[in-house]
Amino acid sequence: MKFLISLLLALQCAFTAHAGEAIPLAEDPVVEQRLISIAEELRCLVCQNESLAGSRADLANDLRREVRTLIKSGKSDAEIKDFLVTRYGDFVLYRPQVKPVTWLLWFGPLVLLAGAIWLLVGIIRRNQNQKDTPVLDAEQRAKAQALLQETDSPK
Repeated sequence: MKFLISLLLALQCAFTAHAGEAIPLAEDPVVEQRLISIAEELRCLVCQNESLAGSRADLANDLRREVRTLIKSGKSDAEIKDFLVTRYGDFVLYRPQVKPVTWLLWFGPLVLLAGAIWLLVGIIRRNQNQKDTPVLDAEQRAKAQALLQETDSPK
């Protein structure tokens, strides 16, 4: 029993030895709040479906550090976003500007939806124009009757 208790205590010490330290916040809470508001509008370049504010990737930490530096140097929010767009492209923004380069991002889903609706309507109209049952001539009807009588008769 003593061995089990000492083993559990040793494991507890081993697990706490590997715990990481919390990343310190900025010295200035105003800078940190502004960083969060900017980072929520930016996409993590590694995670891609996560904001820069919520990502734990190393690159996201580096980008947040860079944004903090830009905030402390007196850059406006627009200047910071422009800097990141210049460096990483429009993909870094969750809401990129509407311009010819981003038309596919903004209007592509709408064009795909319109195309799918047009295709669906065409298929439905084509199916409605076709007759439900094909018309058989007398010879085809006689063959069908003969096949049905063959399958109905016991062997």
